[in-house]
Amino acid sequence: MPTIAEADTLASELPEGGLVGQAPPSPAGPVEPPDAEQLAEPPVIALPRALQVIRFNQRQIEFVFRARRELGEVFRTRGVVPDGPVITSHPDHVRSLFTAKPEDAPSLTGESPLRPIVGPNSVLTAIGSRHMRQRKLLLPSFHGEAIDRYAQMIADAAQREIDRWPVGAPFALAPRMQAITLDVIMGGIFGIEGRPQRATPEHQLRTAIRGLVAASTWPTAQLAELMNLGRDEPVGLTRVGLSLLDRRTYAVIAKRRQAADVQQRRDILSLLLHARTEDGETLTDREVRDELLTLVLAGHETTANSLAWAWERLLRTPAAHERLREAVRTGADAADHIEAVITEGMRSRPVIPIIGRRVAVPWRLGRYAVPAGTPVAMSILLLHHREDLYPQPFAFKPERWLGRKPGTYEWIPFGGGIRRCLGAALAMAEQRVVLEAIVRRLDLEAEDPRPERAVHRNVTMIPLRGARVIVRRRLA
Repeated sequence: MPTIAEADTLASELPEGGLVGQAPPSPAGPVEPPDAEQLAEPPVIALPRALQVIRFNQRQIEFVFRARRELGEVFRTRGVVPDGPVITSHPDHVRSLFTAKPEDAPSLTGESPLRPIVGPNSVLTAIGSRHMRQRKLLLPSFHGEAIDRYAQMIADAAQREIDRWPVGAPFALAPRMQAITLDVIMGGIFGIEGRPQRATPEHQLRTAIRGLVAASTWPTAQLAELMNLGRDEPVGLTRVGLSLLDRRTYAVIAKRRQAADVQQRRDILSLLLHARTEDGETLTDREVRDELLTLVLAGHETTANSLAWAWERLLRTPAAHERLREAVRTGADAADHIEAVITEGMRSRPVIPIIGRRVAVPWRLGRYAVPAGTPVAMSILLLHHREDLYPQPFAFKPERWLGRKPGTYEWIPFGGGIRRCLGAALAMAEQRVVLEAIVRRLDLEAEDPRPERAVHRNVTMIPLRGARVIVRRRLA
């Protein structure tokens, strides 16, 4: 495999369209036990378990890139997940896991670090039949006509926020993006037009969410995350913060249960309140709470940070920024350039850097095999930075995607298979509208020309300084 410098040289000599390649085939999938025994087990990272947990939690980028450089594209870690996990970054291995029978490769989200926060009952942390039931219930709210209904809400939220940004003074973009996406997701969940009115339970919930998300960037929050790894219930500072959030969440649920028109309303909260299980039972307040927190927290922060990362990359790649600005302001293939920037942003800086399954049968991963019960994680970060798939993998090149759609198993910021992110269509719609609105109205530059380092917060990867920018000019 060529070095990064060699890959950059090769890519510069490739013809147009040569910025997306193909990985060599690597057999993967269920195998019979005798066949598995003929294959080697993946190499293990030779560090103490406690040190691996800390490094993976705090410096995942350096940790996984070094492991791949030293051990190859499949290797085993020792961490909080029992029996592993084994980490892979080959698209054929990804395909085998995404297309597997659910009973052969159930999701690891039931063991997710988010479980103490959002609980065991949500579409994110549930597995098996419960996950499918919740997914079928919520899917119509995040696809087709529902996305079309959200379009104006997204545009209004973006314009409200942009109008407040100062000219000439630096500020962090990520919290401003969160304000937009939080308004959108709360509108979809609670059926509120614009921001909730002050003193209402919905407004108090919005305030609590913003406070909790802001607090999660503090240094003490990283210690709190480590304390909650492997737990089903939150402890310490996480428990205190969630108790404040829960009071407001349950207040919103109680108010809506008493609403006279709850049966006629089509917002997500109302749908959850009059939904019934296979046994004809309604969801409990705790079950509704788990679903709401998942949708609100996962449904706004990941999209906001994808937008923040896109701008962090754009403002440090002047040619790409100028091409986008010209396309949007002249209308020349604007939609294609916007889509390319979003796709490349999510390739180069995936907000969720890793996802996983626990294989229930022996599984082949190229020249290795793992026994039944092994957790297998797919590093989105490593997959998106394969030099054979993406020449110049560390360069931000939206032109990779002009006239090209990303591969199902090569570009996976939303996961895949039956666990693909429920809100993927909404997230893409939000990014298109918000990115275009900012480009059309503002001339931005980075406060510091040096790239912002990525830091890890629970299961997400965010810009260290929130993607700090300066507005140099606002257009009418």
